[in-house]
Amino acid sequence: MGEAKTVIGVIGGSGVYEIDGLEDARWQDVQTPWGAPSDQILTGRIGEVAMAFLPRHGRGHVHSPSSVPYRANIDALKRLGVTDVISVSACGSFQEAMAPGDFVIVDQFVDRTFAREKSFFGPGCVAHVSVAHPTCARLGDACEAAAAATGVRTHHGGTYLAMEGPQFSTLAESRLYREVWGCDVVGMTNMPEAKLAREAELCYASLAMITDYDSWHPDHGEVDVTEIIATLTGNASNARDLVARLPAGLGPDRAPCPCGCDRALEFALMTAPDKRDPEVLARLDAVAGRVLGAPDKG
Repeated sequence: MGEAKTVIGVIGGSGVYEIDGLEDARWQDVQTPWGAPSDQILTGRIGEVAMAFLPRHGRGHVHSPSSVPYRANIDALKRLGVTDVISVSACGSFQEAMAPGDFVIVDQFVDRTFAREKSFFGPGCVAHVSVAHPTCARLGDACEAAAAATGVRTHHGGTYLAMEGPQFSTLAESRLYREVWGCDVVGMTNMPEAKLAREAELCYASLAMITDYDSWHPDHGEVDVTEIIATLTGNASNARDLVARLPAGLGPDRAPCPCGCDRALEFALMTAPDKRDPEVLARLDAVAGRVLGAPDKG
């Protein structure tokens, strides 16, 4: 793999619905074999770097965490040539030191979701990718540098408990995730998003904006949506500032990922070539085209 061009894809969560300073901006429809993405995708550029922005819940927040079309979203970004995905999302904190208003650059996940399609692969073309390290360290470092320039307090590294939702945690669950499992933050949307990004050979970084202390904290009580929205409003401008600084940090020319994210499928395909279903292969044209080649038109 030679040098390519950087294309940054931003998946914006609650409170983040645009990219500041985007030039030549336009909303466009993207068709995928996995259905429609959450919304149209806003494309443009900052300087010499192309960017694509997708509101995870759709404009107006029409999708719940369980109904977000995760496969369509990742496929659509891949079709637009995205190389690096930045996920921005709200989360609760299990750690006193990770306070509301802080950012966390997540590097690990515990996936407790159960009502979502979690893979592009299956009968007709089976593949197993490694998600031992589910985020891209190179991209996480770029986010940390951009966050430092904004002045917002940022924690580099943390384990994100992905719950199904849409309800918040019970007190017993909150204590389990914090005291027994040792998780740092809790949210509802980074899984299966991170797994699908890895299957699509996209570098993925998760920027979590802390809005509350979940329900474990004795001095803060249960999660209150009005307080979450207030914290999100304050954090949204910082998140947009951080995102707008990423093109300068990553640059327009992109070498192969040192973490191997863009080669995740190299040895992942299990189904023998003569046993692969052509209809399945056709659906995988964007996410796995590099290793599958052009689909057989029969």
